[in-house]
Amino acid sequence: MTKKNLEQLKSDLTEMQYAVTQQNGTEPPFQNEYWNETRDGIYVDIISGKPLFSSLDKFDAGCGWPSFTKPIDDKEILEKSDYSHFMIRTEVRSKTADSHLGHVFPDGPQPTGLRYCINSAALKFIPKEDLEKEGYGEYKKIFAE
Repeated sequence: MTKKNLEQLKSDLTEMQYAVTQQNGTEPPFQNEYWNETRDGIYVDIISGKPLFSSLDKFDAGCGWPSFTKPIDDKEILEKSDYSHFMIRTEVRSKTADSHLGHVFPDGPQPTGLRYCINSAALKFIPKEDLEKEGYGEYKKIFAE
């Protein structure tokens, strides 16, 4: 995938999606699309479409953003030190699109102990029943009972 130029992204994304993914922004807690999404499915990068997280690894961290214990594919997630806002955190970025997704913290549930706190504006949710239609049929197997 070739990264789209900023002008193309500005026209393709909402103002919030652009601010989050391209300017390392953060959307308001409890006022975003997926913080309380409970359906089965996967969350993909809003820009590249690469699968990032599964609802099977999502949990309610009480923080107001979608939180996950692990990514679907570690190879699509980049972690880097973030010293902004007078804090020391670990930023999470998408590898393919080089977009800001959120942060990862060491205060999540077991077995990983991690909390990937991700902005809804960086994600697109694909419900389990639409995986095949949307081109993500290979991920149906993770929801098999």
